[in-house]
Amino acid sequence: MGSRRERIEQMLTEDPSDLFLRYSLALELEKEGEHERSLELLRGLMANETPYVPAFFMAGQQLARLDRLEEVREVVTSGIEQAQQQGEDHAAREMTEFLANL
Repeated sequence: MGSRRERIEQMLTEDPSDLFLRYSLALELEKEGEHERSLELLRGLMANETPYVPAFFMAGQQLARLDRLEEVREVVTSGIEQAQQQGEDHAAREMTEFLANL
């Protein structure tokens, strides 16, 4: 049947515009240690016409684990702004708290 990553990649060939599948693939890539490819996918989601708010938080957390703190601040600050613009107050609060605890 294939790995979770392979199943997600297969579903993406059928619907490459599915934001949640792209996000899920980024998370799988991180688990496999493919950080740059994962971050590339997350950046793509952040640059979407309507930025995908969870991508900012996940990228920030991944960058923090990689000890890339300057990038964390940039990404999470942008994520907070996007979350507020999209009315996602809970996400904005979570990212604000994450940033404060760095």
